[in-house]
Amino acid sequence: MIEKTYDAAAIEPRIYERWTEADAFRAGAGKRDGAPAFSIVIPPPNVTGSLHMGHALNNTLQDILVRFERMRGKDVLWQPGTDHAGIATQMVVERQMAAAGESQTRREMGREAFVERIWQWKAESGGRISEQLKRLGASLDWSRERFTMDEGLSEAVLEVFVRLFEEGLIYRDKRLVNWDPHFQTSISDLEVESREVDGHMWHFKYPLAGGETYEYVEKDADGAVILRETRDYISIATTRPETMLGDGAVAVHPSDERYAPIVGKLCEIPVGPKGQRRLVPIITDDYPDPDFGSGAVKITGAHDFNDYGVAKRNSIPLYRLMDETASMRSDGAPYAEAVELARAVREAGGTPDTAYVDTINLVPDEYRGLDRFEARRKIVEALNAEGSAIMVPETDPRLGAVKAPVAPEEGGEVRELVPLVEAKTIMQPFGDRSGVVIEPMLTDQWFVDAQTLAKPAIASVREERTKFVPKQWENTYFRWMEDIQPWCISRQLWWGHRIPAWYGPDGHVFVARSEEAANEAARVHYGSPAELTRDEDVLDTWFSSALWPFSTMGWPHETPEMEKYYPTSVLSTAFDIIFFWVARMMMMGLHFTGKEPFHTVYMHPLVRDKLGQKMSKSKGNGIDPLELIDEVGADALRFTLAALAVQGRDVKLDPARIAGYRNFCTKLWNATRFAQMNEARHGEDVDPSALTQPINRWIVTELSKAEREATAALEAFRFNDAAAILYRFVWNLFCDWYVELSKPTLGGDDAAAAEEVRRVTGFVLDRIFVLLHPFMPFVTEELWEETAPGRREALLCHTAWEGVPFAAPESASDINWLIELVSAIRSVRSEMNVPASAKVALVAISPDGTSADRLSRHGPQLVRLARLEEARISSDVPAQSAQIVVEGTTFAIPLAGVIDIEAEKARLAKAVSKNEAEVSRIDKKLGNEKFVANAPEEIVAQEREKREAYAAETASLKAALSRLQ
Repeated sequence: MIEKTYDAAAIEPRIYERWTEADAFRAGAGKRDGAPAFSIVIPPPNVTGSLHMGHALNNTLQDILVRFERMRGKDVLWQPGTDHAGIATQMVVERQMAAAGESQTRREMGREAFVERIWQWKAESGGRISEQLKRLGASLDWSRERFTMDEGLSEAVLEVFVRLFEEGLIYRDKRLVNWDPHFQTSISDLEVESREVDGHMWHFKYPLAGGETYEYVEKDADGAVILRETRDYISIATTRPETMLGDGAVAVHPSDERYAPIVGKLCEIPVGPKGQRRLVPIITDDYPDPDFGSGAVKITGAHDFNDYGVAKRNSIPLYRLMDETASMRSDGAPYAEAVELARAVREAGGTPDTAYVDTINLVPDEYRGLDRFEARRKIVEALNAEGSAIMVPETDPRLGAVKAPVAPEEGGEVRELVPLVEAKTIMQPFGDRSGVVIEPMLTDQWFVDAQTLAKPAIASVREERTKFVPKQWENTYFRWMEDIQPWCISRQLWWGHRIPAWYGPDGHVFVARSEEAANEAARVHYGSPAELTRDEDVLDTWFSSALWPFSTMGWPHETPEMEKYYPTSVLSTAFDIIFFWVARMMMMGLHFTGKEPFHTVYMHPLVRDKLGQKMSKSKGNGIDPLELIDEVGADALRFTLAALAVQGRDVKLDPARIAGYRNFCTKLWNATRFAQMNEARHGEDVDPSALTQPINRWIVTELSKAEREATAALEAFRFNDAAAILYRFVWNLFCDWYVELSKPTLGGDDAAAAEEVRRVTGFVLDRIFVLLHPFMPFVTEELWEETAPGRREALLCHTAWEGVPFAAPESASDINWLIELVSAIRSVRSEMNVPASAKVALVAISPDGTSADRLSRHGPQLVRLARLEEARISSDVPAQSAQIVVEGTTFAIPLAGVIDIEAEKARLAKAVSKNEAEVSRIDKKLGNEKFVANAPEEIVAQEREKREAYAAETASLKAALSRLQ
């Protein structure tokens, strides 16, 4: 007999140890002869990471698929491993050194010693997340666990880099990248966190060269002139005045008539010593928005991604203003000399050959070496003092809360005009690890020609050799892939795969598989040995993870794993890394193996809090899955996540829901205990066709139906549907109805009927353990063993998923009629507030032959289950009764003398009126375009959910009201 209560904390570690001892999850374990392979590679979590709710969801869904296919007899491999996480790991170890009070910094230690220190940390602490995945129940083949810097995977990275370089698909170039001033490295877009912050937009005058003037005319939407004046400047607006120093042009839209007279002319950047200020051209480009700001945009191509595009299209020079720490540059020639060099570049036409002029330092001497934000403050002060700011009345609505300092006029009077500085909420990029503002920076980096590699990957999805689930994510994939930019793969870090490139004395680059090969190539190139210097950079971690599906299988070597498990079957991942990982795996897999790395990409939902808000530390709304496992067990958490994983909809995780599914574990445990107490026959086959009792034929029919529907749902990645199907069958049909309906038989005088119930109870419970196992592996494996100790041929995780198809439609229809009728009677009792102790009559109004026959056969069950006084047939509808219809027959429940009918009608009508008023109020709010556009997304979603709930309750109340006659 199993224990009275299920103790997840005690049982789960023991069960996982049992699986480990049996090597239950090794590739191919439990496979049946002739079965195909099924493989998944885990999205490798960072080696520094710990289990968060996103990991819990994705790995639960993967594990459900893996256990499902393993039980179907397939040759399954779920490949585990971790990513070396360049920046994150380097940061963790540096912080650890600082916390330990070590005096040496990373740079003082030197590269070799520091990298060795990281390997030491990895050996001691790098396996934490793998152990946490075991607590979740993940059935990975741990014997094959890989690390992106393992020797084998490093060999694959080296081979891919060299081959791509030899094919001209990897090259070195100077381009704009995301630069993290704290770590002093380029970073990927995924490592950039855009945040809304309070900012300012300053408006300044760029004087026309030579004191030229023009007629500035501004019109309203109807073409009427609202402003006409003579100007000797063009007005620009900027949120980053410090970047004015690197402007290469001012751009306006070709259709903007206000500036047509001055297109092609030069204007002066109003910063720096007078007489030494630079002139830049006024050009046209489609990028500026005539309705935003002044409509004129300064183009600083070396410090803004949009400006970079404009500069490239128009051959505008790119001037780098900042060093690796994002301080204003202090190197190079003095400012006056730099301005002359820049003038020469401009007058030469700023051709692409001369566009990359970051050797010219255009920072005036007084700003050199300043932090970028300090330089901003000083530049704004200088511009205001000189009168270069656009001046507006203090009442100008654009000022908002900003009031810039004003200077007194002659005689001590305060001017009525103030500089135009708009208070604006701006999106600012921050490093997700460093927390500092990211600076777009023009630097020398290594790039992959992603455009070339993307073409076969696009064709693969268009031709449905790889499919996305849900399908709409294909559009996101296509949008990015068809406008893909060069992929920056170099990082200025020490931890990672070092780039296999060496430089000769003249800067010539030699890419080779080893230093010896590079030296030999240099000897041939120069005609004699030459001293080479190795590139200091390492590769982006996404480069090595792009190879994950085949590098983990042993590529570039021909291995049994490559032959058997590649291409993999499914990739399960989040939508936010379609670009960074999915697309790159597609590109690399096709290029190096000629095959798509996976046939299906399942995009799982994101996990949000119960209000639909994104979980974050700053909001304090994060949920720790390990704490939940401690509290309710892994099975309850897993089933909750599966039940909420609706395709195309984010998971709103309410801890109360998890507690509800813990009750489901308890329900299953108690039902099994009840079965044991009634001597259920576990571990025995049952021939459904030989069953004689209707309830037994019914429950096995429903079991077969649930298995069929759950299988179809899992095959379609509808995890929530599969969970709902099994929940309904287990809780409602088996634990509630079958157990209740079988009690009279178990306690009756018919020994044969009771024995059949015992055999069916054990058989159905065994099948329940099987069907629930992918979702709730711990409790089901425990019950599988404990209900037939020593008599099972295999672990539950290796037991066949498929049962014996069976359908007894007459018995199923008969019992489902009984259940529907009892449920309807119970609903009426609840809706009408009929006291639990009150017994009521049930009157069938002129039933057809089938219903009359059923009423006769199931009368005693009806009376017992629905707490009836009697069940009878009549041709007349009793007065003051509630009516229900089941399969075409009207049933009346007389309520006269049981409840106050009129009072009940009034109560229901009042509730309907109140709910309809709430629906109307919410409709009015949702009909307000400003509310929908400006309110946070989660607030709008909450209102819609409230409306649905009120509408559903109203429908239920109206139905109850309509039953009262």
